[in-house]
Parts: sequence; C-alpha cells; structure tokens
Amino acid sequence: MPEQKMIHVYKPQINISYPSSGRMWLICICAFLCVLQSALFDGGKSFVIAVTALLTAVLLEFLITWRKHGGAKIKDGSAAATAMILSIILPNQIHPVYVFFGTAFAIIVVKYTFGGLGSNWLNPALGGWLFIRFSWPVSFANAIPEIPSISEMVMAPDVSPLDSSITEFFNNSVFSIAGVQLPSGYINLLFNSSESTITDRGLFALLIGTIIITAIGINRGWVPLIFLTVYGFLIRFAGDVSGLYWNGDLLYGIFSGGTIAAAFILAAEPASGAKLKPGILFTVILGAVLSWFFRYKCMEYFGCFIALALINCITPVIRLIEEKIFFPRKNESNAKRASVVQETLL
Repeated sequence: MPEQKMIHVYKPQINISYPSSGRMWLICICAFLCVLQSALFDGGKSFVIAVTALLTAVLLEFLITWRKHGGAKIKDGSAAATAMILSIILPNQIHPVYVFFGTAFAIIVVKYTFGGLGSNWLNPALGGWLFIRFSWPVSFANAIPEIPSISEMVMAPDVSPLDSSITEFFNNSVFSIAGVQLPSGYINLLFNSSESTITDRGLFALLIGTIIITAIGINRGWVPLIFLTVYGFLIRFAGDVSGLYWNGDLLYGIFSGGTIAAAFILAAEPASGAKLKPGILFTVILGAVLSWFFRYKCMEYFGCFIALALINCITPVIRLIEEKIFFPRKNESNAKRASVVQETLL
C-alpha cells in the first residue's frame, strides 16, 4: 500500500465509520434542532446567534482556503459544525458581536494555527466559547443573570401543565412498578424557557439529535455512556453542595450545565481527542471527573466545557504516550503501525 495512504490512516478524524463530511453535517442538523427549540421561546434570538456564527465561520474558512482549495473546504461541513456547536453552548442572550469574535477566534486561531481540521490543538467550538467567556466575563454573566437550582424549579408555583401531566403519567405507569415517584420540575428541564445556554433551552431537541447521531454511528457510542456513568456516579455520591453523600441530584446534574452536549458532541469528537481506545478511555474518565470537580467543588456551572477544553490541551501528551507504548521502535514498519491502529480504533 502506498505510503501516502498509510499516513492517511493516522488522521485523527478517521476514527469512525462515517466520513468526516457526513459526520459534520449530521452534527449540524443535531445542533440546529436544539437552536430551533430554543428560538421558539426567545423571539428568535437563538436563531440570530446561530446564523451569525454560521456566516462568520463559513466566510472565514472560504477566505483562508480559497487560494489553495477554491472554497471546496466549506463542503466538508467542519466550519458549519464548529459554528453550530459554538452556538448551542452560548447563552441565548449573548450579543451577536461577541459571537462574531468568538467564531473568528475558533476558526482563525484554533482551527488553522496548525493547518486545519485534524491538526487543531483544541476543539474549535470550545476555543471560541473560552474566548468569549473569559474575554467578556461581565457580558457573559449578564446573559445568564440567574441559574435556578432544581429545588427552586420544583418549589416554584408555576410548574407547567406539561410537566405535571407527563410526571403524573410516568408516576402512575413506569415508576409505580418500582415504588418510586418522580417529583415535579424535571420535565421542565427538557423545555427550559429561562435565560440560559441554548443547549439547556433546547434540551429535548438535542436529546433527539444525539439519539440519531448515536444510532447512525457517526460517533463512538460508548464515549458518552462512560462519560455520563462516571459523571452521574460522582454527582450521586458527592454532588450535593451541602456535603451529604449519596444525596446528589443526578437528573438535574445531567440535564443542565450543557452536560448532554459535552457528553455526546464534545467528548465524543475525534479530531481533538486521543487516537487509540486506551487513551480515549482515559481522557473520557478524566474529563468526567474534572467536569464534576469544576461544577460541584469549584462551583463553575459550565464545568463540563472547561474540563473538556483542559483535556484537549493535554491530548498531545496522551498521544505521545500512546506512541511510546504501542509503537516503541522508531524503525517499525508503516504496515505494522497501521495494523495496530486499525485493531485499536473503533
């Protein structure tokens, strides 16, 4: 086999069965469903954020690549996916100007510093989020003036009729068999209309989208499963701010703070992750632990995003360790290296 094709095996985004372009566009659809649900209840502000990010990303990618590729790079969907992912992890009240600068940072600095897709040193969407979050902290905080706890939602007198009816249905059918009752308020998390991130506001649509992309197989389905298992266990074991063990609110922890987007889209994104199964497993578990630590011990509501960005930054070290363990001899043949990669990757 020609050496050029063997090198192609090592492309970090070729870790799954679906082509990169198909995966990117399906993720765009998943994120768009989330944006659409959020936009229905905020007068279209979420849609404006998504359009701003999308136009900025596509235009900048075209300007950067048009001399070499004639704009063909836009067809792979990576710029659009970056824009849509960045959109859903931003507050729905954030000013579009900040969205423009955050998207520009994601594309120009994060994605193309070392050559583009597959060579980025950080997930571009996470990079854009961090840029906005820490460059304009006051504006970011003002976009989400107050984050209610689940206890406040449960005790609120205006629990929606939809929440009440669905909760009653499950309590009388499914949960009654196990002898447990689901309190009111949790269904509201799926249809959150308060000022928050788009991913939390469009959670029901996002769940549908993640089911689709997982069923099609465009991501590693076991990655979000392990992430949510470890994260959920830590929440249940020691996720209560009062310090009581086995008293953490599991559903609220998973259905808020952008956890679903972090687990199914960001943690499972292969281009900025480890290449081999042991490295992937290590980074997923570490990412879940750090997500819990930042949110419940450092009191950072969006701890999942910060944790996964940190994991992205140490991924080159993990890849180096993978190379030392699985490919210890420098004169090892490309054929043998490719065989090991194919056996170890999903």
